[in-house]
Amino acid sequence: MLKKLGRSGGRGGPEVRIRDARFPEPFASGLEYNAPARGPWNIVHTGMLIPGAHQIFACAQGCLRGVVLTAAEMNAMDRMSWISVSESDLFDGSMERNIIDGAADILDRIDPLPPAVLLFISCIHLFAGCDFEMILGELRGRFPRVDFADCYMNPTMRKSGLTPDQLMRRQLYSLLRPRKKDEKCVNLIGNDRPTDESSELLAMIREAGFGLRDITLCGTYEDYQKMAGSAVNLTCLPAAAAAGEELERRLGQKHLYLPLSYSRQEIAENYAKLARVLGVEAPDFSGAAARAEEALGAARRVVGDAPVAIDYTATPRPLGLARLLLEHGFAVRKVYADVFSGEERADFDWLKQNAPELAVSATVRPEMRFAARVAPGEKVLAIGQKAAYFCGTGRFVNIVAGGGMYGFDGIARLAGLMADAYLREKDTRTVIQYKGLGCESCL
Repeated sequence: MLKKLGRSGGRGGPEVRIRDARFPEPFASGLEYNAPARGPWNIVHTGMLIPGAHQIFACAQGCLRGVVLTAAEMNAMDRMSWISVSESDLFDGSMERNIIDGAADILDRIDPLPPAVLLFISCIHLFAGCDFEMILGELRGRFPRVDFADCYMNPTMRKSGLTPDQLMRRQLYSLLRPRKKDEKCVNLIGNDRPTDESSELLAMIREAGFGLRDITLCGTYEDYQKMAGSAVNLTCLPAAAAAGEELERRLGQKHLYLPLSYSRQEIAENYAKLARVLGVEAPDFSGAAARAEEALGAARRVVGDAPVAIDYTATPRPLGLARLLLEHGFAVRKVYADVFSGEERADFDWLKQNAPELAVSATVRPEMRFAARVAPGEKVLAIGQKAAYFCGTGRFVNIVAGGGMYGFDGIARLAGLMADAYLREKDTRTVIQYKGLGCESCL
């Protein structure tokens, strides 16, 4: 029976006041909608970070459409190939052989051979019990000069275990081979884009005399392999933590998780942890903290009492950012997030107590297809592409996954972007159509 999509609050609707929201899942799971905001990275964008690597996707044609279009938009079709899965593969015993023969045929046509191949299987292979280890073993035997990484396009695992994003970031470093450790070198792991050079994080590392490696800065496959020689891996995004943990287990590199945060106390604690690992005294960041406060004050004077909306694609800590802005007088009215990370529990409790009317809105509920836009003339400032889309505003900060900003410097930079976004409207429809913010695009 067809059922009308309702607009009621609570877990049965697409929006709830935070005073009534449940943690960490404020909304019931079900049929999902995907808003046309394309800035967040997908597994194709992430895999392209390995210099010279070639991606081969083995999956059904409907699934292939999205990954192929991503590579095409990146002007990277020369680094993408695919093997189409047919219905007969599921029952005639040819599944593994077709992947082996298909991948071999692709590589036989590439001269010179790529240094690495990311071979993706999809959920249908896992459902059918595909012997992926056997496939990789035979391909490694036939192409000994190529490093093969097992990768997975498995959206059915979004709700349990490692998400596809976490798994891809982990597999991104699975090709690193053990080598002699350089005790004076640090890796940044799991970022889509370089961390801002102005951040205190990078300044601490370099002033302590440590070298810094990051896959986003690697120009060659050998540069990538040199990351295996660093003594310490730092991760700042929740989706990257599993990669750091796996490298600690496999290569013996110390893993230090310093989560992106908007709390002055947590930022200071993160830097104290880093100082201990680097073997240096923690610098005095009171000046950096003061500059962040000044930048927030300046942005508040520009934005005034205009409503502010934040979405989870802009930052992994939308509740923490909402709290920071509310504490500095901004009129934060809405947070777009379907679930909250465990790291946000303290901020969730603070908001329930201090901003009980703050609206929490889903982004994937089907009712959001008909979400009301902002009334004409209302100047809403959005942080993130989905917030901009749902609010129907051209005043938005165009960042994903923290935007490379970190620490007190990151807060000051974000405040400056907020003021600029409020003063300079963007063409939202045009801007948010580009896939993988920061990647090359043919559009």
